[in-house]
Amino acid sequence: MPAGPVSGVIQRSTLRQQIADALRDEVLAGRLPAGRQFTVKEIAEQYGVSATPVREALLDLAAQGLLDVEQHRGFCVHTFTAADYRAMVEARTLVVEGVFRTSAEELVRSVTSDMLVSLRRRAEEAERYARCGDLDVLIGYDLRFWREFGNLVGNPYIADFLDRMRIQGWVFAVPMLRDKTDLCGHLWQGHQELAAAVVHRDLATAQRLVREYNAHSLALVENLA
Repeated sequence: MPAGPVSGVIQRSTLRQQIADALRDEVLAGRLPAGRQFTVKEIAEQYGVSATPVREALLDLAAQGLLDVEQHRGFCVHTFTAADYRAMVEARTLVVEGVFRTSAEELVRSVTSDMLVSLRRRAEEAERYARCGDLDVLIGYDLRFWREFGNLVGNPYIADFLDRMRIQGWVFAVPMLRDKTDLCGHLWQGHQELAAAVVHRDLATAQRLVREYNAHSLALVENLA
C-alpha cells in the first residue's frame, strides 16, 4: 500500500530536477537572457506539466542564484555584473588555494584510479571543443570536467560551491562570447594538462594551472567587455 505515495514523490522529485536542469541549460545557452521575466504558469504550459514541480524547480534555481523571485510577478533571470564575475573568480581562487594548502596530501591519497580515468576523459572532451571554439558543446563538457575536478577534494560543500561559481560565471560570460564571431584560440585549453598533473600527483603544477585558468577567465571577459 505505501508504494504509491513513495513512487509519486520520486516521480515528482525527478520531474522537478528535469525541469530545473532544462531551464538551467537554457540560461547557460543564453536562450533565457538576463532580465527575462516569466511565470510558473508560462513554464508549466511550455513543458506540459503541473505548476507544482515547476515552482519547485524555479525556487531551486533561485537558490542557486540564477533567478530572482519577483513578488506577485513571477521570476526573472538574474543579471550578473562584471564586478560579480570578478568576485566569483576571486572566491573560487581563494577556495582552491585553501584546498591545496590544507588538504593536498589527503587529496592525493584519496583519489582512485577510476576517478582519474574519468577526469582525463572529461578533459579530452572539454579541451577538444575549447580548441575549436564550439561554445554550445563546450559549456557542458567544461562544467563536467571542473565538477569532477572539484569532487577530488572529497568535500561536497566545496565541490557544490565551486560548481555554482562556474555556472554563474558562464551565465555572465556567454552573451559576450556569442558576440565574438570566432572563439578559436581564445578559450582556455589546459584541461588535459591539468588532468595529467593530477594523475602524476604533481600538485604544484595543478595549482599553477588552476591559477592560470582563473587569470585567463578574468582577462578574456575584461577584453570582451
